[in-house]
Amino acid sequence: MVGKAALLIGEITHARREWQECGAILKLKEYPDGSREEFVSKCRNGDFDDVTVIYRSNDSNKITGNFNKELVDALPDSLKFICHNGAGYDNIDIEACTRRGISVSSTPVAVNDATADIAIFLMLGALRRITSSFQSVRQGNWRGSNFQLGHDPKNKVFGILGMGGIGSAVATRARAFGMKIQYHNRHQLPSNEEGGAEYVSFKELLETSDVLSLNLSLNPSTKHIISKPQFDMMKEGVVVINTARGPLIDEAALVEAMKSGKVWSVGVDVYEEEPKIHLGLLENENVVLLPHIGTATFETQRDMELLVLENLKDAVQYGRLKTQVLEQKYRKNEDDRWLRNH
Repeated sequence: MVGKAALLIGEITHARREWQECGAILKLKEYPDGSREEFVSKCRNGDFDDVTVIYRSNDSNKITGNFNKELVDALPDSLKFICHNGAGYDNIDIEACTRRGISVSSTPVAVNDATADIAIFLMLGALRRITSSFQSVRQGNWRGSNFQLGHDPKNKVFGILGMGGIGSAVATRARAFGMKIQYHNRHQLPSNEEGGAEYVSFKELLETSDVLSLNLSLNPSTKHIISKPQFDMMKEGVVVINTARGPLIDEAALVEAMKSGKVWSVGVDVYEEEPKIHLGLLENENVVLLPHIGTATFETQRDMELLVLENLKDAVQYGRLKTQVLEQKYRKNEDDRWLRNH
């Protein structure tokens, strides 16, 4: 047994055997439950002084809380890698990790299909204003007293804000419904990666999309990227879909936009103050609500856990991460270019 250790915070459900097999190259430690205070105390008391790599997840955040600067600074000096189970990692202070020399990975690719499926489910439900029908038929009221015609997706302009792996998977599915696909990123994709989608400015995306799907990551620059000024720019009767992160949308502004009729319907899987949901969304039958289940399939959950373990093994055996977070990956590429040029 080598002297290095890996620490699992929380649980592994679908790849437990593969985690145990990592014991061939690492000492395995687990912190399945507890509190942030207890975890910090164990860090400071030396319980994890041999830990090189941590496996943590969005679910384990309820145990430790955010990996903010305070927590990152308490982690053992031996720690070099954090392997995170989740496509989103806004509960990790990447800058604080980078300053400590800690590399961080996430689980892109593994989440693409399941999240894209939920986005299309929400889009169809929102276009058909399906909530009222769901509720009335279960109440024995057939179509109910508020039955309304919906809209077809065919020939609608589908706008994607954030054309990464998930956004591209959403585009593929939306195209099958006969929709015109356009997108906005910070940078236009190479033509061979666009799949026929049209690159437009942020302003044009807002002004011309019949359906707007949010598929970008949350960071300080993207919080409330959709708020009242952006709703004011949108087409009358726009449909808004969010499967990314709740704080990307100013929910109070969204509720007002629905009241005014600017937004025709909404499909959301994520919320600004999860698990709390804005009362204006709960009370509006033109909103399709899901409880953040975008990746909640057996297959995807196992794929995510396996990808975390691949990162963990690469970290220990080769000193690198397979899916390092973009902020660190781009920074490393920029540093490498600087060294080559100086």
